[in-house]
Amino acid sequence: MDKKLLEKKENYTNREYSWLLFNYRIINEAKDKNIPLFERIKFLSISASNLDEFFMIRVASLIDLVHADVRKKDIAGLNPLAQLELIIPEMKKMINSQYSSFNRSLLPALETNGLKIVKHYEELTDKQAEFVDQYFEKEVYPVLTPMAVDSSRPFPLISNKTLNIGALIHDKKKNVIDIATVQVPSVLNRIVQLPQTGDAKEIILLEEIIEKNLSKLFLNYEIVCAHPYRIMRNADLAIDEEDAADLLKEIEKQIKKRAWGEVIKLEVEDTMDKRLLKALKKQLNVSENAIYPINGPLDLTFLMKVYGLEGFDKLKVKKYIPQPVQGLNNEENIFDQIKRKDILLHHPYDEFTPVVDFIRQAAADPNVLAIKQTLYRVSGNSPIVAALANAAENGKQVTVLVELKARFDEENNIIWAKKLEKAGCHVIYGLVGLKTHSKIALVIRREEDGIKRYVHLGTGNYNDITAKLYTDMGMFTASDLIGEDATAVFNMLSGYSEPPTWNKLLVAPIWMKDRFLSLIQREAENAKQGKEARIIAKMNSLCDPVIIKALYEASCAGVKIDLIVRGICCLKAGVKNVSENITVRSLVGNFLEHSRIFYFYNDGFEDIYMGSADWMPRNLDKRVEITFPVEDVDLKQKVIEILQVQLADTLKAHVMQPDGSYEKLDLRGRDRLEAQQYFCQCALEANKKEENKTVSRVFVPRTKEE
Repeated sequence: MDKKLLEKKENYTNREYSWLLFNYRIINEAKDKNIPLFERIKFLSISASNLDEFFMIRVASLIDLVHADVRKKDIAGLNPLAQLELIIPEMKKMINSQYSSFNRSLLPALETNGLKIVKHYEELTDKQAEFVDQYFEKEVYPVLTPMAVDSSRPFPLISNKTLNIGALIHDKKKNVIDIATVQVPSVLNRIVQLPQTGDAKEIILLEEIIEKNLSKLFLNYEIVCAHPYRIMRNADLAIDEEDAADLLKEIEKQIKKRAWGEVIKLEVEDTMDKRLLKALKKQLNVSENAIYPINGPLDLTFLMKVYGLEGFDKLKVKKYIPQPVQGLNNEENIFDQIKRKDILLHHPYDEFTPVVDFIRQAAADPNVLAIKQTLYRVSGNSPIVAALANAAENGKQVTVLVELKARFDEENNIIWAKKLEKAGCHVIYGLVGLKTHSKIALVIRREEDGIKRYVHLGTGNYNDITAKLYTDMGMFTASDLIGEDATAVFNMLSGYSEPPTWNKLLVAPIWMKDRFLSLIQREAENAKQGKEARIIAKMNSLCDPVIIKALYEASCAGVKIDLIVRGICCLKAGVKNVSENITVRSLVGNFLEHSRIFYFYNDGFEDIYMGSADWMPRNLDKRVEITFPVEDVDLKQKVIEILQVQLADTLKAHVMQPDGSYEKLDLRGRDRLEAQQYFCQCALEANKKEENKTVSRVFVPRTKEE
């Protein structure tokens, strides 16, 4: 093995560029005519939402580094400026791809299938125009705030991500042209349904209505031109935890600062009058490189509202209802069932209800002494939070770690933290400088033979809403060794006491990475000795340079490595003399792939871990994460089958090529399998007490195409 090859920068992909490749995979789903039409518009909406967050966080942080003259190079040998020079043209290309798909494919297809999005006010019939004018007068006009800009009125603060209409207005008295702006109110539905004139439903966007009626807002002015625009601000919070006397108050203060962060992107209608664009550019203090002309309606996330329109079920995938967990009896005490045998949960195919019931029953059970839980992202009306509050009110000792630094959920988590404190829970905010991303709940119960600990561990958040949309794994266990580890985790979080060793759990930021490296190296040693060696790892992102190098070394030693990486992957697969034994696939389906599963063959004594951590520096070095073993023989087999089905997916898999690009599989000569649909079908069949389909234990062979 040539060590120099492993150091070559061309054998790695830049993290930001890799993320753009992931978003392209989502856009490709929007272009796939084999997918129901409304699912395609949903994928396009998701790609737009993803790109917004990418700008506000990743692009913003690179801009900050450039301002600070940071020149440190990344895994692919690029400094921050070089990264921006790589990704900005690619982002503009991506936006063009989004709108090309929207204008050329999706809009005509929607109209063919009975839904017309009226592009311009002039397309309305007389009856529709009358309706829209009345709607403007009664519903819209009272909410609007026109803002003229002149020597006595400065340009207003434009909020992040809001849609606005900019205008040049002519003051007839003074004979001067000023700039004006009106925010499209987010409190009103952006989609306005029009009176039907035929079989098709017709809708118009709110900004079109406002733009057409702008003269009613500026009565003494002539409207020279009017066009929509939208800005993106730097939303990456800079929190100094060391100097923050009260972390909650510090985060509340930083959230407010998002409103006036640096403008890093200006989206404008591509037909915008050059004089108006020049004025906006000056007022918002943006460079030419930060301006993005758009050929269509700004902010395609409105398509998610279109998806929600009634009457188009035939153009959507039939909604899947999570099924009861096999082996769990709702009529029996959940703790007795966990005590008998570990229980595996596979969401969203299995219901999230048992996780909620676990906390609810603990809250009401007189034998339960204490409940301890971590919360990272919870739903707006969380039954978990309600159950924890109820437990405290029932006199239980309740300790909850609420991660205030969960990006874009900070405000929501602050609200829950205060509510839990009022209910009598002991609320903690984690360790200084570290996000607590682990998913763990611990129930301590007094039983006849003494104190017993029950633990739930998961790969996803305690969020009953996303549990229906994300694929995640969870496990209930009454293992004494895991129970001891769970207690040690919470003692570490609340009391800063680090245990010297762990029984079963792999915990970041101190212990997990070394353990993963040793597991990878063990497979490499087995391969060198001529033994069968195999690694399968499923995660959201892979960009830790030390882990990638270890995987390259294992590949060179002969270890067969199959990676299922949904998003960012800085490793390149199939590179000669570097990663010839590695395959990488990304599954983009109806559910968001979110579970993390790690399989090591271990000379036949298979090791399986699941948990909250991706193989990223932030997860392994800067967060409190937990990965847990699956040791029950039956549950091990089930997890292996889940991995095998995902490796056998031929319909939703995008397979990485040696240059780092991704391609869908050529279906000629292949069985058609969609893993997510397969799991849905299995859960439905199991619930009907029909024969539960299983997949052979034999590893899925790889073909030349892969």
